[in-house]
Amino acid sequence: MEQSNNKITQGPILKGMLIYFVTLLVGAFFQQLYNTVDAIIVGNVVGADGLASVGGSAATIVSIFIGFFMGLSSGATVVIAQFYGAKQSKEVEKAVHTAIAIAITGGIIITVVGFAITPHVISLMKTPDSLKEPSIAYLRIFFLGMIANLVYNMGAGILRAVGDSKRPLIVLIISCFTNVGLDLFFVVVLKMGYMSVKMGVIGVAIATILCQLLSAVIVVIMLITSNDMYKLTLRNVRFDKLMLKKILRIGLPAGFQSTMYTFSNALIQTAINELGPEYSAAWAAYGKIDVVFWMSINAIGTSVTTFAGQNFGAGKYDRVKTSTRYAFLIALIITIPLSLALYFFSDSLLHIFIKNNQDVIRIGIQMVRFLVPFYVTYISVEIFSGVLRAMGSALIPMIITLSGICALRVIWILTAFPIFKTVETVEASYPITWIVTSILFLIYYTYFTKRHVKYDV
Repeated sequence: MEQSNNKITQGPILKGMLIYFVTLLVGAFFQQLYNTVDAIIVGNVVGADGLASVGGSAATIVSIFIGFFMGLSSGATVVIAQFYGAKQSKEVEKAVHTAIAIAITGGIIITVVGFAITPHVISLMKTPDSLKEPSIAYLRIFFLGMIANLVYNMGAGILRAVGDSKRPLIVLIISCFTNVGLDLFFVVVLKMGYMSVKMGVIGVAIATILCQLLSAVIVVIMLITSNDMYKLTLRNVRFDKLMLKKILRIGLPAGFQSTMYTFSNALIQTAINELGPEYSAAWAAYGKIDVVFWMSINAIGTSVTTFAGQNFGAGKYDRVKTSTRYAFLIALIITIPLSLALYFFSDSLLHIFIKNNQDVIRIGIQMVRFLVPFYVTYISVEIFSGVLRAMGSALIPMIITLSGICALRVIWILTAFPIFKTVETVEASYPITWIVTSILFLIYYTYFTKRHVKYDV
C-alpha cells in the first residue's frame, strides 16, 4: 500500500472500513479454521478427553501468554499507524524494527517460561487427572513454536497497521490448508490419534507449530521485499529506546489488560473443571463455537483501531469520530444475526465436535443458549478500547477492563460459585461484567474526546 493512495485517511470511510473488516474477518476465519480442524479431528478420532486436553486448560494457558503479547503488539501497531498516517517515514522504520525485536525477544522468554511452568499451572487449574498428561504434552510442544508465532503476529500487525489486510489473509489461507493436511497426516495417516490421547494431541501440536513457522517466514519475506516505508531490513532489527518507550506506553497496559482478562477466564476454567470432565469437554466445544463471535468483534476492533490511529496521526479528528460510529454499525449488523444463528443451531454445531456423548452435547447447548443473547453487550468494550488506544490513551482503558471485567469476574467466582456451585453461576459472570464495563467505557470515551479531541461527540 503506497502512502500517496492511503484510502484510510482519504475517501469514503464506511466502504474502506467494510473492505478492511471483511478481509480481516476472512483472515480470522482461516486462523480459527485450523484450530477448529484440530478440535474436529481430536474430538472425533481421539475422543472427548482429547478435545478437552487441547481446548480446555491448555487453551486457557496459551491465551494468557499470547494475549499479553498481542496486547503488547497493539502498542506497536498503534504507533506505526499514527506515524504512517502522519507520513513520518523514519519513525515508521524505527517502529517496525523495534516491533520485530520485541517479537523475537518475547518469543524466547515465553518459550522458556512456558515450557518450565506448564505442569505446575495445569495442576493448579485442577485439570482432571485423565487430561493432565496430554495437556502438558500439547502445551510444551506448542511453546517450542512461540518465536515463529509471535514474529508472524507482529509482522501481520505491521501490515494491517499500514492498511494492508489482504496479504496477511493470503498467509493465513496457506497456513490453514497446510495445517489441515498435517493434522490428517500426523493424527490419521500415522495413526497417532488411535494410539492414545497423548499421542493424538502431540500430532496436532506438531502440525500447529510447523504452520506457525511457515507463516512467520512468509510474512518476514513480505516485509523484507516491501518498497514502502515499513520495509524490514534484518540487520537493523534492534531496540530503539525512544520508540520502545512509545510502544510500551500503549502496549504494556493493553498486554496487562489482556493477561488479567485471560487470568479471570482461567479462574472460570478452573471452576468448570471442578464440575467434571463432561463440563470441561462441553466448555471446550462451546469455545469453538463462541470463537465465531470473538473473531468477528476482534476484526471490528482491529479495523477501528487502524482507522482511528491513522486519522488521529494525520490530524483528521472528524474521521476518527465517523470511524467509531461506523464500527458500531458494522458490529450490530454482524452480532445480532450471528447470535440468533448460534442460539437456534447450537445442537447441530456441537455435533461437529462431539459425536457420541449426549451428556456433553446437552451441557454445551445450555452454555450456548445462556451466553449468546448477551454478546451485544460486549460491543462497546471492544470498539471504545480500540479507539482510545488509537488516540494514545491506554492506561485508563486498562484500569476500566481490570475493574469492570477482571476484578468483578474474580469476585463473582470466588464468592458466588462456592455457594451456588452450578454452571449457570459461572456463566452469569460474563453478562454481568460485560454490561458494567461497557457503561464505564462509554463514560470515559465521552469524557476523553470532549477534553482532548477537537470535535463534538
